[in-house]
Amino acid sequence: MDSNEKYLRKNIGRKIKLARSRTNYTQEKLAEKLSLSTRYISQLERGIAFGSATTIINLCKALNISSNFLFDDLIESDSSSFNDLVDDKFLEAYLKLNNYNKEIVYLLTTQLIKMQDNKNNYKDLLK
Repeated sequence: MDSNEKYLRKNIGRKIKLARSRTNYTQEKLAEKLSLSTRYISQLERGIAFGSATTIINLCKALNISSNFLFDDLIESDSSSFNDLVDDKFLEAYLKLNNYNKEIVYLLTTQLIKMQDNKNNYKDLLK
């Protein structure tokens, strides 16, 4: 397996793990739901194994994600990679929030961006 293949598998594996975390499934529960072994789920998440088309489709259904979530940034060569855009620990925690708390995070984030922009504008005025 070449380095590009390893990168692709690890990237997809991380996304599977994030999606599983969002659903609050353990590896055991997901394995049971898909009639797969826990070891195989672990290998998928670590990028050691890569599932067949049927396995990927079943994973997407079980985790309530689209194939775009898994593959989009890997196909769009001009876009930033998923790993460059989002910190895994933050995303795992965010996905566990209920909708109300997700809205709060969004509002806080937009306010922080405004404050940051205002601070930068203020610094520019002092120059």
